[in-house]
Amino acid sequence: MISTGDTLPDATLIQMGAEGPEEVRVSTKTKGRKVVIFAVPGAFTGTCTTAHVPSFIRTKDQFDAKGVDEIICISVNDPFVMGAWGDSTGATDAGLTMLADSASEFTKAIGMDFDAPPVGLLARSKRYAMLVEDGKVVVLNLEENPGACEISAGEGLLEAI
Repeated sequence: MISTGDTLPDATLIQMGAEGPEEVRVSTKTKGRKVVIFAVPGAFTGTCTTAHVPSFIRTKDQFDAKGVDEIICISVNDPFVMGAWGDSTGATDAGLTMLADSASEFTKAIGMDFDAPPVGLLARSKRYAMLVEDGKVVVLNLEENPGACEISAGEGLLEAI
């Protein structure tokens, strides 16, 4: 599992662009930049929609003031779902970047994948938030329980940085 001080592995994620799905490299998003990456078990799921995404919408200005270039939300979903979720939560309008890890490539590469078959979640991401500077993990807040959103919320990450 990824930890503080590690360099993020490169992977291809997908975002909805003006012309449809567009590939995005993790290395391109993080090289020479200060970014926040937070991940959720699933778009349109309870805690993710009512707590996690709203926490980063609420705190975006505070991250901007700390020199964060971009706040990225990653979920193991398809880019169409991530685009619709970003629109419905207000995350896109707030300036958050919604990225799909459709094949769980990035999530598995950093050791954050888990399965919860009883609720239909397979190869999904654990709930976490991290501060990344030039591709290196500076702060990593991982929730023990995927239903909890405390240390991985915007406020929790701000407190740690």
